[in-house]
Amino acid sequence: MNKKQKKKLWWLAAGAGALVAIRAINRALNAYDFKNKVVLITGGARGLGLVMARQLAAEGARLVLCSRNEQQLENARQELEEKGAEVLVITCDVTDRAEVEKMVAQVQNSFGPVDVLINNAGVIHAGPVGEMTVQDYEESINTHFWGPLYTTLAVVDSMKERGGGRILNVSSIGGKISVPHLVPYSAGKFALVGLSEGLRAELKKFNITVTTATPGLMRSGSPRHAVVKGQHKKEYALFKIMDSNTLSSMSVEATAEKILDALRHGDAEIITTLPAKIGAFLHDFSPELMSQIFAAINGLLPDEGGIGKSRAKGFQSESPISMSPLTKKTQEAAQKNNQF
Repeated sequence: MNKKQKKKLWWLAAGAGALVAIRAINRALNAYDFKNKVVLITGGARGLGLVMARQLAAEGARLVLCSRNEQQLENARQELEEKGAEVLVITCDVTDRAEVEKMVAQVQNSFGPVDVLINNAGVIHAGPVGEMTVQDYEESINTHFWGPLYTTLAVVDSMKERGGGRILNVSSIGGKISVPHLVPYSAGKFALVGLSEGLRAELKKFNITVTTATPGLMRSGSPRHAVVKGQHKKEYALFKIMDSNTLSSMSVEATAEKILDALRHGDAEIITTLPAKIGAFLHDFSPELMSQIFAAINGLLPDEGGIGKSRAKGFQSESPISMSPLTKKTQEAAQKNNQF
């Protein structure tokens, strides 16, 4: 390479570096400020919802948490208020449109209109597809699709009137890749991804930014609330081990930070863990290859049987393996994040 070529290469590198720096500065300058914003978090009493509430409280947001569990809401309220946060908690089933509309009206009367909506409420059904019933699919669709739709419809007109707002829909990598033994869950999360992407395109002209989060496994302590079917103790133990393994999962704190950063900057989508990113890439590159990989994995998972189509919660499915050192991090997360 001669001197002229080296100089040209240097200028190209300098220009690329300057462009990256300008973009980074512009991104920082245009970041959304959560301070004094009214932020409504569904499923905000425990797990990821609570961790996001903690991080938003540290930024001065005015928090509204909703959940079906009154005691967990009260626990969350006390914790956050002790740290100086302004918090309103409301018992609400987001699958009931009348309850959602009543909740949003209460928020407007007490705190004012919602600036940021975080649709985080979720349910998990784990087990072979042959043991799943229509009820399992209905619960997933109602929670992951109708719930976010009801909350969005309840706040979007107010956001339009005020010239903007932010909406975060917490789906899952299971909403991009349908995972064996989590089919109802994936079906509901796929529906949420479709809703979220369409809303982003249509609400942009109103300065309402919609971000879709499709996180991988996170250590939030949530497996104990999963509905488990078939050979439920084996299903639960495998789920809990994967959830606790640092190679396959991320801490809920790091997950929340990444998701809120995407919301802050108005990103279209955020995928959190490396395994989830690899899975999404492989699925987009070759759906058939991904299907074959999952078929092979499915052959290693527990067969039908056990309690069959009956339902057990994760905490009802504990075994020596699920309570072993292999699941220590999930146990710790459950204790820390109001899962009991």
